[in-house]
Amino acid sequence: MKRKNVAVIFGGRSGEHVVSLRSARSIMDNMDEERYAVIPVGISREGTWLCGDEIWSLLWEQGDLQQARRAAMLPDPRRPGLLIEKGGASPGWEFQPLDLVFPVLHGPYGEDGTIQGLLEMAGIPYVGCGVLSSAVAMDKVIMKIIFQNHGLPVAPYIYFNRWQWRENSSRLVEQICQELKLPCFVKPANLGSSVGITKVFAASRLSEAVEEALLYDDKVIVEAEVKGREIECSVLGDLEPMVSRPGEIIPCNEFYDYRAKYLDDRSELIYPVDLDPALEEKVRDLARRAFMAIEGSGLARVDFFVDSESGTVTVNEINTIPGFTSISMYPKLWEVSGISYRELVSRLLELAEERFTRRRKLLTAPPE
Repeated sequence: MKRKNVAVIFGGRSGEHVVSLRSARSIMDNMDEERYAVIPVGISREGTWLCGDEIWSLLWEQGDLQQARRAAMLPDPRRPGLLIEKGGASPGWEFQPLDLVFPVLHGPYGEDGTIQGLLEMAGIPYVGCGVLSSAVAMDKVIMKIIFQNHGLPVAPYIYFNRWQWRENSSRLVEQICQELKLPCFVKPANLGSSVGITKVFAASRLSEAVEEALLYDDKVIVEAEVKGREIECSVLGDLEPMVSRPGEIIPCNEFYDYRAKYLDDRSELIYPVDLDPALEEKVRDLARRAFMAIEGSGLARVDFFVDSESGTVTVNEINTIPGFTSISMYPKLWEVSGISYRELVSRLLELAEERFTRRRKLLTAPPE
């Protein structure tokens, strides 16, 4: 059986560049080599597409990228693939056909629908959510609006843009204190890995927290603090998604911020977590509903706050390209639910092909 060419795209321009490299390395190391041939495609912090077996190491070690071969996605569904610079003494470009793409780009310019749109134009099956669901999940405001419209429980929040803050900062501070109370969380509306997030305990620190969030986005969301255990579920599938056993995060810091996630190894991940059976079923049902509310496909991780005593469950957010290292919560939850990391990678590639085939038939069906 001829192996299928799979481009694994990693790196990128977001603040989650290094996280992406870690996830991509695990995925490439666990791809079924009898079925798939890996084509590593790295995107530099400046946004340059590069290709070659050495590109992951160059990005990881922050080496000299001048000699790396550039690459470009060809937006032509008649010839799905990449144009790759020949390099060396041979000027010009060569064509690399692709059968599938596994995007491993966390955050903006990868998890937000942008690369998904490019792959749709190129006519290449890709792992994960489509353009709409990716964009909805990346924008925390739109995500919450969608969840509310589907009857899903979310934390109280307000949001505003840069101009509104410049014009009415004092009124917005007053509104936050009155409607949400303190402490609260101030976040960029479009980002991941807890970058730019501040937990605010005093009104005098709200302005500083908002300015921090505005370094990363033009829109800010402020959320009320929700007491409860931090519980997560992994979702896998398409029209009939499966949901894993839940896991729990016990952060080493005040909350699960960037340092607690990636720099400090004192946070504790528990999988699966021991919940009352009825409460576990409630969490898993909400995870499935959240995935379907955004019209998800392929994979996602849904995060909750759970009050075990009252049985109250609050949906915090959904991540359409969650961390995918060998110790990340998403694959670990599937491992304890009966699907190994290697099987998971293969299943995601199969789902990508199934979705592409189904959608292509629908889009090319002749009118009656």
